Amino acid sequence: MIRDYQAIQKSWFIRGQQRKIPTFGKNAGVKLMGILDYETGNVYCEEHERYDAKIFNDFLENVLKQYPKGKIVVVLDNAKIHHAKLIQPFLNRVKDRLELMFLPPYSPEMNLIEGLWGWLKASVINNVFYKSLPQVRTAIQKFISNINKVPTQTIDRLCVRL
Repeated sequence: MIRDYQAIQKSWFIRGQQRKIPTFGKNAGVKLMGILDYETGNVYCEEHERYDAKIFNDFLENVLKQYPKGKIVVVLDNAKIHHAKLIQPFLNRVKDRLELMFLPPYSPEMNLIEGLWGWLKASVINNVFYKSLPQVRTAIQKFISNINKVPTQTIDRLCVRL
């Protein structure tokens, strides 16, 4: 979730004159689901109004459409929607093409997509004021589009820490 309220991150300012970032205080956000192809560096993201098992199931179906050939392993945290009974029939139908790999609890540093979300927030949200949620959406879409133009740099940045 990329919230619409902004944060200060590593900013220089005169002592006693802390930089202030306005906010419009609606506590809305842009909810993203995404994958990072570890081989090519390509990022595929979808925005949704909410997170639930049905949305997650649809997302996995779209991932298979994005990658119509070969085996796909999706690395996940242990969120409830990732284990929901609702997705089991779909997973059983596509078990030869799609495998879900769950990380140990409380280990987001093991999932490269978490690094991407941090990079996105640092590059797009922190130290910036957007007057509306559509402006936040546009900035996020531009970020994803730009990194997809240089996928090897994306891999270099996200995989260096491994």
